[in-house]
Amino acid sequence: SQNDMHGGQSFAFFDRDIAPFMAKASEEEVYQAMEALIYNLNSMHSRAGAQVPFSSLNVGTDTTPEGRMVTKNILLAYEKGLGRGENPIFPNIIFRVKDGVNLNPGEPNYDLFKLAIRVAAQRLNPTFSFMDSSFNKPFGDQVSYMGCRTRVMSNKCGPEVTDGRGNLSFTTINLPRLAIKAERNLMKFYQSLSDLIDLTCEQLYHRYQVQCKLKVRDMPFLMGQGLYLDSEKLKPNDIIEDVIKHGTLSVGFIGLAEALTALTGYHHGENEESQALGEEIIAFMRNKVDKAADRYNLNYTLLATPAEGLSGRFIKMDRQEYGLIAGVTDKDYYTNSFHVPVEYPISVFEKVKLEGVYHKYTNAGHISYVEFSAPPINNLGAIEDIIRYMKECDFGYAGINFPVDFCESCGYLGVIDSDSCPVCNTSDIRRVRRITGYLSTVDRFNDAKRSELDNRISHV
Repeated sequence: SQNDMHGGQSFAFFDRDIAPFMAKASEEEVYQAMEALIYNLNSMHSRAGAQVPFSSLNVGTDTTPEGRMVTKNILLAYEKGLGRGENPIFPNIIFRVKDGVNLNPGEPNYDLFKLAIRVAAQRLNPTFSFMDSSFNKPFGDQVSYMGCRTRVMSNKCGPEVTDGRGNLSFTTINLPRLAIKAERNLMKFYQSLSDLIDLTCEQLYHRYQVQCKLKVRDMPFLMGQGLYLDSEKLKPNDIIEDVIKHGTLSVGFIGLAEALTALTGYHHGENEESQALGEEIIAFMRNKVDKAADRYNLNYTLLATPAEGLSGRFIKMDRQEYGLIAGVTDKDYYTNSFHVPVEYPISVFEKVKLEGVYHKYTNAGHISYVEFSAPPINNLGAIEDIIRYMKECDFGYAGINFPVDFCESCGYLGVIDSDSCPVCNTSDIRRVRRITGYLSTVDRFNDAKRSELDNRISHV
């Protein structure tokens, strides 16, 4: 189905939906099935014949014996890795954290939560989604995320579900440029931001109208096989307007940190007033987007944009236009969405506290990270403490980052600081990092993201 769409795809309830097929299977059979799935998702170039599918699996809250077996074995197979132990790139595994189900000792899936932490400490996945946050709790454990942060839940046009729905389009607003042009005049900044949100919503609606004219036969698998919500009601020559109205149209943003620096002289990690202004700006954006949703009667949402490409493209354009501005255009990338700048020294708990404020506003998706200098395999208690604090700070979705290096000559796995393997002295090193949401090898990072990676500092 990814040949019928752009972007990634998420399995909303992998444990629950696969469980019935495992009713008569042994542990070994389930493990082998999960192992085969991971191998296939890392080796089958079925996406336009050139890529493996960008895949995410949500697990963690099915308490049936079969559902637990699925979650346990997908985690164990991921922990083992590929071939000689290489870190898998796909799928992104997202572990749902929910009080009463898996968060505390004595709860039915607490052992799986502990296993998820152990695997994440070695393999960067799973990431963790929080079902008890103020904005996810009304939906029980039904909210699912996609690997790089996408969240689809509320629906003005039908049932509030994740299955069978997706994001139709998103357009990202360059907050630093608006802040630079405002010249520290907040009224001017807000007026420009308001106008640009209106323009963005109009542009998204125009694109939506174009998409509506497509027919079922244009997407023979996604629509023709009934994957999209209500698409089973359509015939091959029907237009898809009545189906894609269930999708979302998202207004995104990048570079809150640099925008605050341009407006106040400080980003939100440096100054409480800047943090308050940052929340005010994102709340303003959410309010405008909600009004657009009512005006168009469509699912307009606010996105904390991943911006893998825009982070470098926008700052390059702004540097050419406005020159070198300290703390704003003096590096090779804008900071991801509402994040504290990666190069700013800050404690893990302070970072979590600051960024947690923004998750509730970004209903189209969000993610926050904490950085470790090495795989925290001997400090699992610290990871659990951090995850619990994330829950307290109203997080929706989060992950932990650290270097994962693998020597393809001798199979050594660890942090390799030099250009050559400490065991066999060859330079055939596979370096895996999280780029914005998905994992990738460093050689596939663009120049801006590689510069950001070089500047990342540990929070723990």
